[in-house]
Amino acid sequence: MLIVGAGPAGLACALHLANLISKHKDPGGTSAPGSSAAMFSAEDICVLEKGRATGAHQLSGAIMDPRALAELVPDFPQSAPLYTPVTADTLYFFSKHSAWPLPLRPPPVRNRGHYIVSLNRLAQWLGGLVEQAGVNLFTGFGGAELIYEGASVAGVITEPKGLDRDGRPKANFAPGYEIRAKVTVLAEGSRGSLTKDLVARGNLGNINPQVYGLGIKELWEVEPGKMEPGCVAHTLGWPLGSATYGGGWIYGLLDSRVSLGLVIGLDYPDPRFDLHAAFQRWKTHPFVKRILKGGKLLRYGAKSVPEGGWYSIPRTYVDGGLIIGDAAGFLNAQRLKGIHLAMKSGMLAAETIFEALAAGDCSARMLARFQEKVERSWIKEELWPARNFRQAFQRRKLWGALLHAGLQLLSGGRGLADPMPASAGHETYRKLDESAAPPSPAQVPAKPPAPFQGDGVLTFDRLTDVYYSGTRHREDQPCHLKVADTNVCATVCVTDYGNPCQYFCPAQVYEMAQEGGEWRLKINAANCVHCKACDIADPYQIIYWTVPEGGGGPNYEGM
Repeated sequence: MLIVGAGPAGLACALHLANLISKHKDPGGTSAPGSSAAMFSAEDICVLEKGRATGAHQLSGAIMDPRALAELVPDFPQSAPLYTPVTADTLYFFSKHSAWPLPLRPPPVRNRGHYIVSLNRLAQWLGGLVEQAGVNLFTGFGGAELIYEGASVAGVITEPKGLDRDGRPKANFAPGYEIRAKVTVLAEGSRGSLTKDLVARGNLGNINPQVYGLGIKELWEVEPGKMEPGCVAHTLGWPLGSATYGGGWIYGLLDSRVSLGLVIGLDYPDPRFDLHAAFQRWKTHPFVKRILKGGKLLRYGAKSVPEGGWYSIPRTYVDGGLIIGDAAGFLNAQRLKGIHLAMKSGMLAAETIFEALAAGDCSARMLARFQEKVERSWIKEELWPARNFRQAFQRRKLWGALLHAGLQLLSGGRGLADPMPASAGHETYRKLDESAAPPSPAQVPAKPPAPFQGDGVLTFDRLTDVYYSGTRHREDQPCHLKVADTNVCATVCVTDYGNPCQYFCPAQVYEMAQEGGEWRLKINAANCVHCKACDIADPYQIIYWTVPEGGGGPNYEGM
Protein backbone atom coordinates (compact mmCIF):
# COMPACT_ATOMS: atom_id res chain seq x y z
CA MET A 1 0.00 0.00 0.00
CA LEU A 2 1.74 3.12 -1.25
CA ILE A 3 0.67 6.71 -0.55
CA VAL A 4 2.38 9.54 -2.45
CA GLY A 5 2.24 12.73 -0.39
CA ALA A 6 2.23 13.35 3.37
CA GLY A 7 -0.34 16.12 3.54
CA PRO A 8 -3.69 15.94 5.38
CA ALA A 9 -5.18 13.52 2.83
CA GLY A 10 -2.24 11.11 2.65
CA LEU A 11 -1.60 11.07 6.39
CA ALA A 12 -5.28 10.58 7.21
CA CYS A 13 -5.39 7.70 4.73
CA ALA A 14 -2.31 6.06 6.27
CA LEU A 15 -3.45 6.50 9.87
CA HIS A 16 -7.00 5.30 9.26
CA LEU A 17 -5.78 2.29 7.30
CA ALA A 18 -3.32 1.38 10.08
CA ASN A 19 -6.14 1.71 12.62
CA LEU A 20 -8.41 -0.52 10.54
CA ILE A 21 -5.72 -3.19 10.35
CA SER A 22 -5.10 -2.97 14.08
CA LYS A 23 -8.80 -3.12 14.92
CA HIS A 24 -9.23 -6.34 12.98
CA LYS A 25 -6.53 -8.12 14.98
CA ASP A 26 -6.81 -9.34 18.56
CA PRO A 27 -4.34 -8.12 21.24
CA GLY A 28 -2.07 -11.06 20.49
CA GLY A 29 -1.58 -9.83 16.95
CA THR A 30 -3.48 -12.61 15.26
CA SER A 31 -6.49 -12.25 13.04
CA ALA A 32 -9.75 -11.64 14.86
CA PRO A 33 -12.50 -14.25 14.30
CA GLY A 34 -14.11 -13.93 10.90
CA SER A 35 -11.48 -11.48 9.65
CA SER A 36 -9.21 -11.96 6.65
CA ALA A 37 -6.77 -9.26 7.79
CA ALA A 38 -4.06 -11.58 9.12
CA MET A 39 -1.87 -10.93 6.09
CA PHE A 40 -1.89 -7.14 6.59
CA SER A 41 0.31 -5.00 8.79
CA ALA A 42 0.80 -1.27 9.23
CA GLU A 43 4.39 -1.87 8.14
CA ASP A 44 3.01 -2.72 4.69
CA ILE A 45 1.95 0.92 4.30
CA CYS A 46 4.53 3.24 2.73
CA VAL A 47 4.15 7.03 2.58
CA LEU A 48 6.45 9.12 0.37
CA GLU A 49 6.94 12.86 1.03
CA LYS A 50 9.04 15.03 -1.29
CA GLY A 51 9.67 17.68 1.38
CA ARG A 52 12.78 17.50 3.55
CA ALA A 53 10.52 16.94 6.58
CA THR A 54 6.86 16.11 7.15
CA GLY A 55 4.90 19.34 6.76
CA ALA A 56 7.70 21.26 5.03
CA HIS A 57 5.56 21.81 1.91
CA GLN A 58 2.22 22.25 3.70
CA LEU A 59 0.83 25.77 3.29
CA SER A 60 -2.72 26.94 3.77
CA GLY A 61 -4.76 29.85 5.13
CA ALA A 62 -5.75 28.00 7.31
CA ILE A 63 -9.08 27.74 9.08
CA MET A 64 -9.94 24.12 9.68
CA ASP A 65 -13.37 22.61 10.06
CA PRO A 66 -12.59 19.88 12.64
CA ARG A 67 -15.27 17.46 11.40
CA ALA A 68 -12.93 14.93 9.78
CA LEU A 69 -10.22 15.25 12.44
CA ALA A 70 -12.81 14.47 15.13
CA GLU A 71 -13.62 11.23 13.32
CA LEU A 72 -9.97 10.29 12.86
CA VAL A 73 -8.60 11.36 16.28
CA PRO A 74 -11.53 11.83 18.68
CA ASP A 75 -9.37 13.38 21.42
CA PHE A 76 -7.79 15.93 19.04
CA PRO A 77 -8.63 19.04 21.16
CA GLN A 78 -6.27 17.74 23.86
CA SER A 79 -3.45 16.64 21.56
CA ALA A 80 -3.51 18.44 18.20
CA PRO A 81 -1.38 21.60 17.70
CA LEU A 82 -4.30 23.98 17.17
CA TYR A 83 -3.58 27.70 17.29
CA THR A 84 -6.94 28.90 18.57
CA PRO A 85 -10.68 28.58 17.96
CA VAL A 86 -12.30 31.32 15.88
CA THR A 87 -13.83 33.92 18.22
CA ALA A 88 -14.74 36.76 15.83
CA ASP A 89 -15.50 36.69 12.11
CA THR A 90 -15.93 39.67 9.75
CA LEU A 91 -16.15 40.13 5.97
CA TYR A 92 -14.99 43.48 4.55
CA PHE A 93 -15.27 45.12 1.16
CA PHE A 94 -12.16 47.16 0.29
CA SER A 95 -11.95 50.27 -1.82
CA LYS A 96 -8.47 51.73 -2.17
CA HIS A 97 -8.72 53.70 1.06
CA SER A 98 -11.73 52.34 2.95
CA ALA A 99 -13.00 49.08 4.43
CA TRP A 100 -16.72 48.45 4.83
CA PRO A 101 -17.85 45.52 6.98
CA LEU A 102 -20.61 43.71 5.12
CA PRO A 103 -23.74 43.42 7.26
CA LEU A 104 -24.73 39.99 5.95
CA ARG A 105 -22.33 37.07 5.89
CA PRO A 106 -23.62 34.03 3.99
CA PRO A 107 -23.53 30.78 6.00
CA PRO A 108 -20.63 29.30 3.95
CA VAL A 109 -18.21 31.98 5.20
CA ARG A 110 -19.10 31.77 8.89
CA ASN A 111 -16.28 30.23 10.90
CA ARG A 112 -17.45 29.89 14.51
CA GLY A 113 -16.66 26.41 15.80
CA HIS A 114 -13.60 26.12 13.57
CA TYR A 115 -9.91 26.42 14.38
CA ILE A 116 -7.09 28.57 13.04
CA VAL A 117 -4.23 26.14 12.47
CA SER A 118 -0.73 25.88 11.10
CA LEU A 119 -1.01 23.22 8.42
CA ASN A 120 2.73 22.65 8.72
CA ARG A 121 2.43 21.81 12.43
CA LEU A 122 -0.75 19.80 11.92
CA ALA A 123 1.02 17.63 9.32
CA GLN A 124 4.00 17.14 11.66
CA TRP A 125 1.65 15.98 14.41
CA LEU A 126 -0.30 13.64 12.12
CA GLY A 127 2.98 12.29 10.77
CA GLY A 128 4.03 11.42 14.30
CA LEU A 129 0.80 9.50 14.86
CA VAL A 130 1.30 7.68 11.56
CA GLU A 131 4.80 6.58 12.51
CA GLN A 132 3.65 5.53 15.99
CA ALA A 133 1.10 3.29 14.28
CA GLY A 134 3.93 1.47 12.52
CA VAL A 135 3.64 3.03 9.05
CA ASN A 136 6.81 3.65 7.03
CA LEU A 137 7.03 7.40 6.28
CA PHE A 138 9.93 8.45 4.05
CA THR A 139 10.70 12.16 3.63
CA GLY A 140 12.91 13.56 0.87
CA PHE A 141 11.48 11.23 -1.80
CA GLY A 142 9.19 12.42 -4.57
CA GLY A 143 7.16 10.30 -6.94
CA ALA A 144 8.73 11.02 -10.33
CA GLU A 145 6.98 8.45 -12.52
CA LEU A 146 4.07 6.05 -12.26
CA ILE A 147 4.66 2.37 -12.97
CA TYR A 148 2.02 1.03 -15.34
CA GLU A 149 1.22 -2.57 -16.11
CA GLY A 150 -1.13 -2.23 -19.03
CA ALA A 151 -3.92 0.03 -17.79
CA SER A 152 -3.13 -0.68 -14.14
CA VAL A 153 -1.07 1.46 -11.76
CA ALA A 154 1.53 -0.75 -10.09
CA GLY A 155 3.54 1.78 -8.07
CA VAL A 156 5.97 4.66 -8.59
CA ILE A 157 9.60 5.35 -9.36
CA THR A 158 11.16 8.00 -7.14
CA GLU A 159 13.37 10.75 -8.51
CA PRO A 160 17.08 10.01 -9.01
CA LYS A 161 19.60 11.79 -6.80
CA GLY A 162 23.09 13.04 -7.60
CA LEU A 163 22.68 14.15 -11.22
CA ASP A 164 24.44 17.31 -12.41
CA ARG A 165 22.60 20.08 -14.24
CA ASP A 166 23.12 18.28 -17.57
CA GLY A 167 21.68 15.02 -16.24
CA ARG A 168 25.03 13.26 -15.89
CA PRO A 169 25.61 11.07 -12.80
CA LYS A 170 27.93 12.52 -10.17
CA ALA A 171 30.03 10.50 -7.71
CA ASN A 172 27.13 10.32 -5.27
CA PHE A 173 24.54 9.31 -7.90
CA ALA A 174 21.67 7.11 -6.75
CA PRO A 175 18.98 6.00 -9.21
CA GLY A 176 15.33 6.31 -8.32
CA TYR A 177 13.73 3.51 -6.33
CA GLU A 178 11.05 1.39 -7.95
CA ILE A 179 8.31 0.94 -5.35
CA ARG A 180 5.54 -1.45 -6.30
CA ALA A 181 2.25 -1.76 -4.47
CA LYS A 182 -1.12 -3.45 -4.77
CA VAL A 183 -2.75 -0.02 -4.39
CA THR A 184 -1.08 3.36 -5.07
CA VAL A 185 -2.80 6.43 -3.63
CA LEU A 186 -2.01 9.83 -5.16
CA ALA A 187 -2.21 12.46 -2.43
CA GLU A 188 0.25 14.88 -4.05
CA GLY A 189 -1.75 18.04 -3.46
CA SER A 190 -2.86 20.60 -6.00
CA ARG A 191 -1.80 19.90 -9.63
CA GLY A 192 0.22 16.84 -8.74
CA SER A 193 2.45 15.76 -11.62
CA LEU A 194 1.60 12.05 -11.30
CA THR A 195 -2.10 12.83 -11.05
CA LYS A 196 -1.90 15.03 -14.13
CA ASP A 197 -0.30 12.18 -16.06
CA LEU A 198 -2.80 9.59 -14.84
CA VAL A 199 -5.86 11.75 -15.57
CA ALA A 200 -4.62 12.51 -19.09
CA ARG A 201 -3.56 8.93 -19.81
CA GLY A 202 -6.83 7.43 -18.57
CA ASN A 203 -9.08 10.23 -19.88
CA LEU A 204 -10.48 10.59 -16.35
CA GLY A 205 -11.62 14.21 -16.63
CA ASN A 206 -15.05 15.41 -15.50
CA ILE A 207 -17.60 17.74 -17.14
CA ASN A 208 -15.46 20.80 -16.37
CA PRO A 209 -11.69 21.19 -16.26
CA GLN A 210 -10.16 22.00 -12.91
CA VAL A 211 -10.00 25.73 -12.10
CA TYR A 212 -7.25 26.93 -9.78
CA GLY A 213 -6.43 29.85 -7.57
CA LEU A 214 -3.06 30.95 -6.22
CA GLY A 215 -2.75 31.76 -2.55
CA ILE A 216 0.14 34.02 -1.50
CA LYS A 217 0.73 34.17 2.24
CA GLU A 218 2.92 35.80 4.86
CA LEU A 219 3.27 35.20 8.60
CA TRP A 220 3.98 38.29 10.70
CA GLU A 221 4.79 39.09 14.29
CA VAL A 222 2.92 42.28 15.19
CA GLU A 223 2.75 44.61 18.16
CA PRO A 224 0.68 43.24 21.07
CA GLY A 225 -3.01 44.13 20.87
CA LYS A 226 -3.05 44.76 17.10
CA MET A 227 -5.22 41.68 16.47
CA GLU A 228 -6.61 39.35 19.09
CA PRO A 229 -6.09 35.58 18.79
CA GLY A 230 -9.07 33.96 17.12
CA CYS A 231 -10.13 37.06 15.18
CA VAL A 232 -10.78 36.41 11.49
CA ALA A 233 -11.18 38.99 8.72
CA HIS A 234 -11.81 38.23 5.05
CA THR A 235 -11.75 40.89 2.33
CA LEU A 236 -13.22 41.44 -1.13
CA GLY A 237 -12.47 44.16 -3.66
CA TRP A 238 -9.31 46.28 -3.97
CA PRO A 239 -6.69 45.73 -5.32
CA LEU A 240 -8.35 43.10 -7.52
CA GLY A 241 -10.34 44.37 -10.47
CA SER A 242 -13.99 43.49 -10.90
CA ALA A 243 -13.07 40.79 -13.44
CA THR A 244 -10.54 39.05 -11.16
CA TYR A 245 -11.77 36.47 -8.66
CA GLY A 246 -10.18 36.45 -5.24
CA GLY A 247 -9.92 37.98 -1.81
CA GLY A 248 -7.75 38.40 1.25
CA TRP A 249 -7.59 37.07 4.79
CA ILE A 250 -6.12 38.14 8.13
CA TYR A 251 -6.13 35.69 11.04
CA GLY A 252 -5.10 36.51 14.60
CA LEU A 253 -2.83 33.86 16.12
CA LEU A 254 -1.22 33.34 19.49
CA ASP A 255 1.95 35.15 20.56
CA SER A 256 1.06 38.34 18.62
CA ARG A 257 1.34 36.59 15.28
CA VAL A 258 -0.85 37.22 12.26
CA SER A 259 -1.41 35.06 9.19
CA LEU A 260 -2.43 37.05 6.13
CA GLY A 261 -2.65 36.51 2.43
CA LEU A 262 -4.42 36.98 -0.87
CA VAL A 263 -5.88 34.20 -3.02
CA ILE A 264 -6.40 35.03 -6.70
CA GLY A 265 -8.17 32.93 -9.31
CA LEU A 266 -5.81 31.82 -12.07
CA ASP A 267 -8.43 32.62 -14.70
CA TYR A 268 -8.05 36.40 -14.84
CA PRO A 269 -8.15 38.11 -18.27
CA ASP A 270 -5.04 40.35 -18.15
CA PRO A 271 -1.89 38.31 -18.93
CA ARG A 272 0.28 41.04 -17.40
CA PHE A 273 -1.48 41.03 -14.06
CA ASP A 274 1.21 40.67 -11.37
CA LEU A 275 -0.09 38.47 -8.56
CA HIS A 276 2.77 39.05 -6.13
CA ALA A 277 2.63 42.83 -6.64
CA ALA A 278 -1.15 42.76 -6.04
CA PHE A 279 -0.59 41.04 -2.69
CA GLN A 280 2.04 43.59 -1.70
CA ARG A 281 -0.30 46.47 -2.68
CA TRP A 282 -3.09 44.85 -0.64
CA LYS A 283 -0.90 45.15 2.45
CA THR A 284 -0.73 48.94 1.96
CA HIS A 285 -4.48 49.28 2.48
CA PRO A 286 -5.03 51.34 5.66
CA PHE A 287 -6.91 48.48 7.34
CA VAL A 288 -4.07 45.99 6.81
CA LYS A 289 -1.25 48.50 7.24
CA ARG A 290 -2.56 49.50 10.67
CA ILE A 291 -2.27 45.88 11.86
CA LEU A 292 1.22 45.32 10.42
CA LYS A 293 2.78 48.67 11.39
CA GLY A 294 5.65 48.07 13.79
CA GLY A 295 5.68 44.34 13.05
CA LYS A 296 8.09 42.13 11.16
CA LEU A 297 7.81 39.48 8.48
CA LEU A 298 8.57 35.93 9.63
CA ARG A 299 7.66 33.60 6.74
CA TYR A 300 6.38 33.65 3.16
CA GLY A 301 4.79 31.05 0.91
CA ALA A 302 2.58 30.41 -2.12
CA LYS A 303 0.35 27.50 -3.11
CA SER A 304 -2.17 26.73 -5.83
CA VAL A 305 -5.69 25.78 -4.81
CA PRO A 306 -8.13 23.55 -6.78
CA GLU A 307 -11.35 25.58 -6.81
CA GLY A 308 -13.46 23.95 -9.53
CA GLY A 309 -15.68 21.90 -7.22
CA TRP A 310 -17.81 18.82 -7.83
CA TYR A 311 -17.97 19.04 -11.62
CA SER A 312 -14.16 19.36 -11.86
CA ILE A 313 -13.24 16.29 -9.78
CA PRO A 314 -11.88 13.59 -12.13
CA ARG A 315 -12.69 9.91 -11.87
CA THR A 316 -10.75 9.01 -8.74
CA TYR A 317 -10.13 5.29 -9.25
CA VAL A 318 -8.30 3.07 -11.74
CA ASP A 319 -6.93 -0.44 -11.57
CA GLY A 320 -4.51 -0.33 -8.65
CA GLY A 321 -4.86 3.39 -7.94
CA LEU A 322 -6.86 6.10 -6.17
CA ILE A 323 -6.68 9.92 -6.20
CA ILE A 324 -7.54 11.83 -3.01
CA GLY A 325 -7.41 15.27 -1.39
CA ASP A 326 -6.37 18.37 -3.33
CA ALA A 327 -4.92 16.13 -6.06
CA ALA A 328 -8.50 15.17 -6.90
CA GLY A 329 -9.98 18.59 -6.13
CA PHE A 330 -11.82 17.87 -2.88
CA LEU A 331 -12.08 21.52 -1.82
CA ASN A 332 -15.03 23.82 -1.20
CA ALA A 333 -14.28 27.22 -2.74
CA GLN A 334 -17.55 28.59 -1.42
CA ARG A 335 -16.40 27.93 2.16
CA LEU A 336 -12.70 28.57 1.44
CA LYS A 337 -11.89 25.23 3.07
CA GLY A 338 -10.43 21.89 2.03
CA ILE A 339 -8.44 20.36 4.91
CA HIS A 340 -11.43 18.47 6.32
CA LEU A 341 -12.50 17.27 2.87
CA ALA A 342 -8.97 16.10 2.06
CA MET A 343 -8.79 14.16 5.32
CA LYS A 344 -12.22 12.57 4.87
CA SER A 345 -11.34 11.53 1.31
CA GLY A 346 -8.20 9.87 2.70
CA MET A 347 -10.22 8.01 5.32
CA LEU A 348 -12.73 6.76 2.75
CA ALA A 349 -9.86 5.66 0.54
CA ALA A 350 -8.40 3.72 3.49
CA GLU A 351 -11.69 1.89 4.01
CA THR A 352 -11.87 1.09 0.30
CA ILE A 353 -8.28 -0.21 0.24
CA PHE A 354 -8.86 -2.39 3.30
CA GLU A 355 -11.91 -3.97 1.67
CA ALA A 356 -10.06 -4.46 -1.63
CA LEU A 357 -7.04 -6.11 -0.02
CA ALA A 358 -9.24 -8.32 2.13
CA ALA A 359 -11.06 -9.45 -1.02
CA GLY A 360 -7.81 -9.88 -2.94
CA ASP A 361 -9.15 -7.62 -5.68
CA CYS A 362 -7.56 -4.22 -6.38
CA SER A 363 -9.20 -3.71 -9.75
CA ALA A 364 -11.01 -0.53 -10.77
CA ARG A 365 -14.28 -2.40 -10.24
CA MET A 366 -13.46 -2.91 -6.56
CA LEU A 367 -11.80 0.46 -6.00
CA ALA A 368 -14.85 2.18 -7.51
CA ARG A 369 -16.32 1.72 -4.03
CA PHE A 370 -14.30 4.79 -3.09
CA GLN A 371 -16.46 6.94 -5.36
CA GLU A 372 -19.57 5.28 -3.96
CA LYS A 373 -18.42 6.05 -0.41
CA VAL A 374 -17.78 9.69 -1.38
CA GLU A 375 -21.27 9.90 -2.90
CA ARG A 376 -22.83 8.61 0.33
CA SER A 377 -20.70 10.71 2.67
CA TRP A 378 -20.86 14.29 3.89
CA ILE A 379 -18.28 15.17 1.20
CA LYS A 380 -21.02 15.01 -1.44
CA GLU A 381 -23.47 16.59 1.00
CA GLU A 382 -21.15 19.60 1.34
CA LEU A 383 -19.84 19.95 -2.21
CA TRP A 384 -23.11 19.48 -4.09
CA PRO A 385 -24.67 22.83 -3.01
CA ALA A 386 -21.41 24.54 -4.11
CA ARG A 387 -21.11 22.66 -7.42
CA ASN A 388 -21.50 25.77 -9.60
CA PHE A 389 -20.05 28.39 -7.26
CA ARG A 390 -16.62 28.96 -8.78
CA GLN A 391 -17.93 28.84 -12.35
CA ALA A 392 -20.24 31.77 -11.57
CA PHE A 393 -17.20 34.04 -11.24
CA GLN A 394 -15.55 33.11 -14.52
CA ARG A 395 -15.75 35.83 -17.19
CA ARG A 396 -18.21 37.86 -15.07
CA LYS A 397 -17.85 41.14 -13.22
CA LEU A 398 -17.86 40.89 -9.44
CA TRP A 399 -21.42 42.06 -8.74
CA GLY A 400 -22.93 39.91 -11.48
CA ALA A 401 -21.00 36.91 -10.16
CA LEU A 402 -22.19 37.57 -6.62
CA LEU A 403 -25.76 37.68 -7.91
CA HIS A 404 -25.26 34.26 -9.52
CA ALA A 405 -23.74 32.95 -6.27
CA GLY A 406 -26.73 34.29 -4.33
CA LEU A 407 -29.16 32.52 -6.64
CA GLN A 408 -27.20 29.31 -6.10
CA LEU A 409 -27.62 29.65 -2.33
CA LEU A 410 -31.38 30.01 -2.78
CA SER A 411 -31.64 27.08 -5.21
CA GLY A 412 -29.45 24.53 -3.46
CA GLY A 413 -26.51 25.12 -5.79
CA ARG A 414 -28.31 25.00 -9.11
CA GLY A 415 -28.37 28.69 -10.04
CA LEU A 416 -29.37 29.64 -13.59
CA ALA A 417 -27.60 26.67 -15.24
CA ASP A 418 -26.63 23.25 -13.98
CA PRO A 419 -23.93 22.28 -14.68
CA MET A 420 -22.54 25.74 -15.30
CA PRO A 421 -19.68 25.40 -17.82
CA ALA A 422 -16.15 26.56 -17.09
CA SER A 423 -12.88 26.92 -18.98
CA ALA A 424 -9.36 26.10 -17.90
CA GLY A 425 -7.74 29.24 -16.51
CA HIS A 426 -5.07 29.54 -19.21
CA GLU A 427 -7.83 29.85 -21.82
CA THR A 428 -9.21 33.07 -20.31
CA TYR A 429 -6.27 35.38 -21.15
CA ARG A 430 -6.95 38.24 -23.56
CA LYS A 431 -4.26 38.68 -26.20
CA LEU A 432 -2.37 41.96 -26.06
CA ASP A 433 -2.97 42.81 -29.72
CA GLU A 434 -4.89 40.44 -31.96
CA SER A 435 -3.66 42.22 -35.10
CA ALA A 436 0.05 42.30 -34.32
CA ALA A 437 2.21 40.19 -36.63
CA PRO A 438 4.85 38.14 -34.78
CA PRO A 439 8.24 39.86 -35.18
CA SER A 440 11.53 38.08 -35.74
CA PRO A 441 13.28 36.85 -32.58
CA ALA A 442 15.81 39.68 -32.76
CA GLN A 443 13.01 42.26 -32.74
CA VAL A 444 10.91 40.74 -29.97
CA PRO A 445 9.82 43.54 -27.63
CA ALA A 446 10.44 41.35 -24.60
CA LYS A 447 11.21 44.17 -22.19
CA PRO A 448 10.99 42.57 -18.75
CA PRO A 449 8.35 43.89 -16.39
CA ALA A 450 9.45 46.49 -13.91
CA PRO A 451 9.85 44.33 -10.80
CA PHE A 452 8.01 45.31 -7.65
CA GLN A 453 10.67 46.56 -5.25
CA GLY A 454 8.81 47.14 -2.00
CA ASP A 455 10.01 49.30 0.88
CA GLY A 456 11.64 46.45 2.81
CA VAL A 457 9.46 47.14 5.84
CA LEU A 458 5.82 46.58 4.84
CA THR A 459 6.21 45.39 1.26
CA PHE A 460 8.87 43.21 -0.33
CA ASP A 461 10.22 42.15 -3.70
CA ARG A 462 9.89 38.55 -4.86
CA LEU A 463 13.44 37.46 -4.00
CA THR A 464 13.17 38.79 -0.45
CA ASP A 465 9.95 36.87 0.02
CA VAL A 466 11.53 33.71 -1.43
CA TYR A 467 14.24 34.02 1.21
CA TYR A 468 11.54 34.04 3.90
CA SER A 469 10.01 30.87 2.42
CA GLY A 470 13.07 28.85 3.40
CA THR A 471 13.33 27.54 -0.16
CA ARG A 472 16.42 25.48 -0.87
CA HIS A 473 17.38 23.37 -3.89
CA ARG A 474 20.72 21.90 -4.86
CA GLU A 475 21.87 24.41 -7.47
CA ASP A 476 23.55 22.04 -9.94
CA GLN A 477 20.73 19.48 -10.31
CA PRO A 478 18.76 19.18 -13.58
CA CYS A 479 16.05 21.81 -13.98
CA HIS A 480 12.74 20.36 -12.76
CA LEU A 481 10.73 22.89 -14.79
CA LYS A 482 10.51 21.50 -18.30
CA VAL A 483 9.60 23.78 -21.22
CA ALA A 484 8.68 21.85 -24.37
CA ASP A 485 9.65 24.61 -26.81
CA THR A 486 11.48 27.71 -25.58
CA ASN A 487 11.21 29.29 -29.05
CA VAL A 488 7.52 29.86 -28.28
CA CYS A 489 8.58 31.99 -25.29
CA ALA A 490 10.83 34.25 -27.37
CA THR A 491 8.49 34.69 -30.32
CA VAL A 492 4.71 34.22 -30.24
CA CYS A 493 4.21 34.31 -26.47
CA VAL A 494 5.79 37.72 -26.02
CA THR A 495 3.65 39.30 -28.74
CA ASP A 496 0.45 37.46 -27.87
CA TYR A 497 0.60 37.67 -24.07
CA GLY A 498 3.76 39.53 -23.01
CA ASN A 499 5.33 36.47 -21.36
CA PRO A 500 2.89 36.08 -18.45
CA CYS A 501 5.25 33.65 -16.68
CA GLN A 502 7.17 36.74 -15.53
CA TYR A 503 4.01 37.94 -13.77
CA PHE A 504 2.13 34.93 -12.41
CA CYS A 505 5.14 33.26 -10.77
CA PRO A 506 5.39 34.46 -7.14
CA ALA A 507 9.06 33.48 -6.85
CA GLN A 508 10.81 35.11 -9.86
CA VAL A 509 11.58 31.78 -11.46
CA TYR A 510 10.98 32.95 -15.05
CA GLU A 511 12.76 35.85 -16.75
CA MET A 512 13.27 36.94 -20.36
CA ALA A 513 16.97 37.69 -20.88
CA GLN A 514 18.75 39.04 -23.96
CA GLU A 515 21.81 37.22 -25.24
CA GLY A 516 23.60 37.96 -28.49
CA GLY A 517 20.82 40.27 -29.63
CA GLU A 518 18.14 37.63 -29.12
CA TRP A 519 15.75 36.99 -26.29
CA ARG A 520 15.59 33.71 -24.42
CA LEU A 521 13.80 32.31 -21.40
CA LYS A 522 15.91 32.12 -18.24
CA ILE A 523 14.67 29.73 -15.54
CA ASN A 524 15.79 30.31 -11.95
CA ALA A 525 14.64 26.88 -10.77
CA ALA A 526 16.30 27.23 -7.35
CA ASN A 527 13.68 29.90 -6.45
CA CYS A 528 10.72 27.56 -7.02
CA VAL A 529 8.28 27.34 -4.08
CA HIS A 530 6.37 24.43 -5.71
CA CYS A 531 3.11 26.36 -6.16
CA LYS A 532 2.61 24.90 -9.70
CA ALA A 533 1.28 28.24 -11.06
CA CYS A 534 3.49 27.87 -14.15
CA ASP A 535 2.10 24.43 -14.99
CA ILE A 536 -1.43 25.79 -14.58
CA ALA A 537 -1.34 29.31 -16.05
CA ASP A 538 1.04 29.00 -19.01
CA PRO A 539 -1.14 29.96 -22.02
CA TYR A 540 0.47 27.38 -24.33
CA GLN A 541 0.61 24.58 -21.74
CA ILE A 542 4.22 23.80 -22.58
CA ILE A 543 5.61 24.20 -19.03
CA TYR A 544 5.70 20.97 -17.06
CA TRP A 545 6.37 21.03 -13.32
CA THR A 546 8.18 17.85 -12.25
CA VAL A 547 9.57 16.83 -8.88
CA PRO A 548 13.09 18.09 -8.16
CA GLU A 549 15.62 16.11 -6.17
CA GLY A 550 13.93 15.01 -2.94
CA GLY A 551 14.14 17.39 -0.02
CA GLY A 552 14.27 20.47 -2.23
CA GLY A 553 11.75 23.27 -2.07
CA PRO A 554 10.27 25.52 0.60
CA ASN A 555 10.22 25.01 4.36
CA TYR A 556 6.90 26.31 5.67
CA GLU A 557 7.80 25.99 9.34
CA GLY A 558 5.03 27.43 11.50
CA MET A 559 2.88 28.33 8.48
